[in-house]
Amino acid sequence: MSEKTIVVIGGTSGIGFEIAKDVVAHGDRVVLTGRDATKAREVAASIGDSATGIALDISEPEGIAAQLAGIGTVNGLVLAAIERDANTVRDYNIARATRLVTLKLVGYTEVVHTLLDRLDPSPDTGIVLFGGRAKDLPYPGSVTVSTINGGVEGLTVAMALELAPIRVNALHPGIIGDSPFWAGKPEGVLTGYEARTPGGTLATMQDVVDAARFLLDNRGMSGTSIAVDRGWRIT
Repeated sequence: MSEKTIVVIGGTSGIGFEIAKDVVAHGDRVVLTGRDATKAREVAASIGDSATGIALDISEPEGIAAQLAGIGTVNGLVLAAIERDANTVRDYNIARATRLVTLKLVGYTEVVHTLLDRLDPSPDTGIVLFGGRAKDLPYPGSVTVSTINGGVEGLTVAMALELAPIRVNALHPGIIGDSPFWAGKPEGVLTGYEARTPGGTLATMQDVVDAARFLLDNRGMSGTSIAVDRGWRIT
């Protein structure tokens, strides 16, 4: 099987970084992006010769086309860039909300638009968008996050219809216990969340990586949103 090129937007840290490493471990090339060019190159170098790092800020979508100009043929695309936001209706921060909406909905779409002429137009090509379980399970301060992740689900279906035979799917992680964000919480914070899963354990970054790999590779999957939360909602 010939070597593929997978682009991971938001691949310098967290789950995006783990996905980038997984791409190379499977014998393919990865182009990973981050806001800082130096960090992106350093992270890519830490993965190996099959990784390339470039600067990209999808919260400023007007610059996306120029920043991705050097990328050639693409066989898979993972849109994993996120930002944490706490926003409520009662204390609404318009600037933060606008930035996050732009990053995920406009930025994700513009990346696909920019790379469309370089995406291999076959069912072997998968696009994976990252949303989150807050779309179904909101929490205090999640008004923007919940709305946007619901928008990601709608965007996934619309893209899957328009871009076929290229496949488009979405991942919606729940609380990922060993992610840098959650693992750094004070001791005991995760206990209540663990108790709400049928098995008493939280999903891991490897669980999300495996799900991303499945959606990239499986020709039968398109227009689907998958929750990675170890059954958190059913308890």
